[in-house]
Amino acid sequence: MSTCSTVSRDLDEPISGTAATATTWLLLEQPGPWGAKALTSSHLEPAVGRALETAAQGTGVRVALIRRPGRHADCGTPAERQVYVAHTVPGNVWLHGATTRDPRQLLDLDFAALGKGDPGTFDSVLGGGPHLGDPLALVCTNGKRDRCCALLGRPLAAELATSGVEGVWEVTHLGGHRFSPTLLVLPYGYAYGRAEAHAVKEVLHSIQEGRIVVEGCRGNSAWERPGQAAELAVRKATAEDAADVLSVVRTDGAAPRWEVTVTHVDGRRWRVVVAQGTSLPPRPESCGASVLGSPGRMDVVAVREFGTTTALAS
Repeated sequence: MSTCSTVSRDLDEPISGTAATATTWLLLEQPGPWGAKALTSSHLEPAVGRALETAAQGTGVRVALIRRPGRHADCGTPAERQVYVAHTVPGNVWLHGATTRDPRQLLDLDFAALGKGDPGTFDSVLGGGPHLGDPLALVCTNGKRDRCCALLGRPLAAELATSGVEGVWEVTHLGGHRFSPTLLVLPYGYAYGRAEAHAVKEVLHSIQEGRIVVEGCRGNSAWERPGQAAELAVRKATAEDAADVLSVVRTDGAAPRWEVTVTHVDGRRWRVVVAQGTSLPPRPESCGASVLGSPGRMDVVAVREFGTTTALAS
C-alpha cells in the first residue's frame, strides 16, 4: 500500500502555502519516544506539556519538542535540556538559545511577548541569549503522528548529522505529513517539503549567506497560508532571494479568494491574487486517515506591481 507522501509526490501536489503558522517557535529538548501528541505523551511531564499548550494558545507561539538525531531508546530524564526560541517575522528575526534543568521554568515565560517578537522574558527567565551558531534544521520525525515522518524524516536527519551539518534536530510536528520529509529552518522560519540531503545543505548554506531557496519551499511560518503563497510567488516573479526583505502587510478577502499585499524594504509593493483550490483526485492526507480527502491548495492567480499585472497559470 502506498504511503501518503508517495501518493502526494506521484500526483505532484503543490506545496506552496502549506507551512505551519507561527510567528514564534519555542523548542524544548526531550529525548526518548514521542507519542502522537508529544507534549503530553513523552517523557516530558504531561502536566507541564498541557500547561505549555495552554500558555501558547492565541499568542502566535508554537511549542515543539526536539531531540538529537539517532536511536531513541527509553533513556530517562536528561539532566540538562537545550531550549530555543525563534521569532520569524521579517524586520525582527532572531534566534535565542538557553539550557534548563527544569522544563517547568518555561511556564514563567511571557508567551504574549514572545509571540510579538520580544525575547526579553526568555533571556531573563532562562538566562538565554542570541544563538551564534549555525541555523537550525528541524526535521519532522514523529512516526506516531504519521509513519512517513519516521520512514523518511529520521534517515534524512541522520544523514545530515553524520555528514557534519551543524544545527540538525529532530522535531515533533511540522504539519503536512504527505510532504515528508518536512523541514523547518530557523531563524527565518521557512519550511520545506520532500526534502533531500543535498537540497537541505544548499538551503542551509544559502541561509548562512542571508538567502532563501524557493525550490521545495512550503512558505514562511510567520504568515497565514495565502500570505505564504503570495510571498513565494513574488520571490519567483522577481528572482528575489534575499532573506528578511519581503513582508505580507495586508490580506483582503476570505476563502476561497484573497488579495494579498506584499512589500519590499526598498519600497516596492505587489498585489497578489490567491485562490483556494482543491487537490484532485481524492487521496490519503495522512497514512492514518480512514477516508480519502481532497486537501486544499493555494493557487496564485496573478502578481501585480504598480499597475503591471502578470497572470499565472492555475
